[in-house]
Amino acid sequence: MDIIKTLAKELNLKETQVENTVKLLDEGNTIPFIARYRKEMTGSLDDQLVRQLSERLEYLKGLEEKREQIRKLIGEQDKLTDEISLALDNAQTVTELDDIYRPYRPKRRTRATIAKEKGLEGLATFIWMQSAKEDISAEAEKYIDPEKEVNTAEDAIEGAKDILAELISDDADYRGMIRKLTFDKGILTSKAAEPEENSVYEMYFDYSEPVKRIAGHRVLAVNRGEKEGVLTVKIEPPYDEIITKLKADIIRGNKYTADTLAEVIEDSYKRLIEPSVEREIRNELTEKSQEGAIKVFGANLKQLLLQPPIKDKVVLALDPGYRTGCKTAVVDSTGKVLYTGVIYPLPMHKRVEQAKDTVKKLINKFGVDIIALGNGTASRETEQFTAEVIKEADREVCYIIVNEAGASVYSASKLGAQEFPDLDVAVRSAVSLARRLQDSLSELVKIDPKSIGVGQYQHDMNQKRLGEALGGVVEDCVNSVGVDLNTASPSLLEYVSGISSAVAKNIIAYREENGKFTDRKQLLKVAKLGPKAFEQCAGFLRITDGDKVLDCTAVHPESYTAAEGLLKMLGMSLEDIKLNGRVSVKDKVKDIKKTAEVLGCGVPTLKDIIDELEKPGRDPRDEMPKPVLRSDVLSMEDLTEGMILKGTVRNVIDFGAFVDIGVHQAGLVHISEMSDRYIKHPLEVVSVGDIVDVKVLSVDLAKHRVALSMKV
Repeated sequence: MDIIKTLAKELNLKETQVENTVKLLDEGNTIPFIARYRKEMTGSLDDQLVRQLSERLEYLKGLEEKREQIRKLIGEQDKLTDEISLALDNAQTVTELDDIYRPYRPKRRTRATIAKEKGLEGLATFIWMQSAKEDISAEAEKYIDPEKEVNTAEDAIEGAKDILAELISDDADYRGMIRKLTFDKGILTSKAAEPEENSVYEMYFDYSEPVKRIAGHRVLAVNRGEKEGVLTVKIEPPYDEIITKLKADIIRGNKYTADTLAEVIEDSYKRLIEPSVEREIRNELTEKSQEGAIKVFGANLKQLLLQPPIKDKVVLALDPGYRTGCKTAVVDSTGKVLYTGVIYPLPMHKRVEQAKDTVKKLINKFGVDIIALGNGTASRETEQFTAEVIKEADREVCYIIVNEAGASVYSASKLGAQEFPDLDVAVRSAVSLARRLQDSLSELVKIDPKSIGVGQYQHDMNQKRLGEALGGVVEDCVNSVGVDLNTASPSLLEYVSGISSAVAKNIIAYREENGKFTDRKQLLKVAKLGPKAFEQCAGFLRITDGDKVLDCTAVHPESYTAAEGLLKMLGMSLEDIKLNGRVSVKDKVKDIKKTAEVLGCGVPTLKDIIDELEKPGRDPRDEMPKPVLRSDVLSMEDLTEGMILKGTVRNVIDFGAFVDIGVHQAGLVHISEMSDRYIKHPLEVVSVGDIVDVKVLSVDLAKHRVALSMKV
């Protein structure tokens, strides 16, 4: 297999693009660095495509290793023919390689191996050749051997049939045909192991769907139901068609062997082939479903991480609770903690008025602009309390519901204890809520991405694969935004291209010992941060108010000469750039290709330089939709059919999206209610954080469900 050609064909890329990208990856360059600063080599592939190429490259390398390993193992048995070698060369998947190797794989003692030990292989060959001129029992009598427990001709025939059943089962072509037929025409069914009322699996109690059409989320749902013992799941294959095809290919019309071979075929399929093919297909369905779910999880996580920061606002966070009260924290516009405490705003504590007085005093004392309200336990009641306080407050304040998924994980973590050693675990959650409103990216990187609730069935995934995929999403987000070198936490620095956990800590140590960085080149003085790491990370680390204006931009130090040369050509200086976009660079460049040649850089790099000089230090998150701030509260009882509301998309799943409309319980917009045109997946229409207009279709107070439509 030519991996470069295969990747180019699969990803619809030029071979030179793939070859250059593979070379960059092999040289140890990171995906964010390749995507951002090596566009001339890759043909401007974005980070997602580079990551996809990288993952597929690893798979194909693994496939090649397995191909050669199998070739070697078969060769060691002196059974490697030109035909087998060609079949290995043509195999495109691990499953195909496994099928080819199956006859040569060392086996545990099977019925077939026991029959071979009894010397019945010759009889099996005789039956398989189908040249008998009389009843096969006459030939079988030659193999009677009481010492080998072959006491009758029937015993010999049964042993020979076992050998032939395994021979058919081990045939790669037959397995390939059966697997394809089962996938194309099989039906996946599920039944209730023990029917129970109001089960979340109720729709799967008597369920069937063609294998090739079943949606990923339904595969994961029946898998979970089966794992919990609620469902029994199986694939019903096109049995008659499979048996007919096998018989047509194997049986050649000898009347003395036809019936025996028909029995062999049915036994081989039912006992040996069907169970393993069903297992393989279900594994394939599960892997594809998991990959689909991971992709959706990643898309949701990306949108959540890139939520626009709420800048220059003092935030009061309320982390609701019943028994232990509502934890509170006030942080200033830089995220510095000004106050922490506990209030009891629920009627059950009979301290509502006292809680109101406390919150109003905090609003006045610290100049609170926004109240961040966690969406967990008791948030419904706390939201009502918050709305009442806002009406009574002396200054204008609004509130916003903040997804608190993972906040408790952070609070109890080693990192949480290091950041706030003097704060109670519960109060740390409130601080985290306030900070994630101010800058979700900086705060959420402190939490395992798997703990941020914007996916579906994440606990049923391959956790290693999920962790790698989500880690890649966080890495791409952090590097696309850029990191302030003088304020970033170790958690944020760890995700910067080329920076390990140890180097992140060394950067913090250098900063604490020497004060703020004033020049990117000072990074080379950080322990364990050598020239290669500097090359990978420098462009993603920003220094505001440093010695060099370009240090606060995404222009890489290797391109400073080109950037300064461009400004000189245009009669401008770096001082002009400090005006932050008031002087247009783009309009002054008339021939970008010629300008790039003069400056000795590529056109893509020059375009990026111009964009950075237009808006130095720009934050791409500022272009995202702003969150909906509220000052009053709705309840489900306030909702009526046909009501039009504005909401925020909180989670996107395979069959729809959950939208926060301010009634605590997010409403579901089913995929069929998202657009007048046909869409394959909700992500074609919405993303987490989008602000959308929705119409209330129905309200089920008993089940706490709200059905919404975006067809307003």
